[in-house]
Amino acid sequence: QVQLVESGGGLVQAGDSLRLSCAASGRTFSNHVMGWFRQAPGKEREFVAATYWSGGFARYGDSVKGRFIIFRDNAKTTMYLQMNSLKPEDTAVYLCASGLKAVIDPREYDYWGQGTQVTVSS
Repeated sequence: QVQLVESGGGLVQAGDSLRLSCAASGRTFSNHVMGWFRQAPGKEREFVAATYWSGGFARYGDSVKGRFIIFRDNAKTTMYLQMNSLKPEDTAVYLCASGLKAVIDPREYDYWGQGTQVTVSS
């Protein structure tokens, strides 16, 4: 079992930056993938970014490439999502997830956090 808890969401203006955290506990291993997804009202869950706990690889969704960075702090078993140049269309609930493949399909991820709301005003 893996437990995931997100934090760091909030209300910001377009162009601002925000950093989300995902604290992991339980059975975490270096070959596990940690991913970020987001879901806006009435829309499907969208892949944002993913990386391995061991590092050295990161994958981003097209809509956030060049603006968002995923990184981890192994000492704290925490995953972060640094979001820069935020846009109103980034508004969504952001969820972290854990799985074995760094893929965009949310069905491939086994464990999920409860989510944190990010709202970007124009």
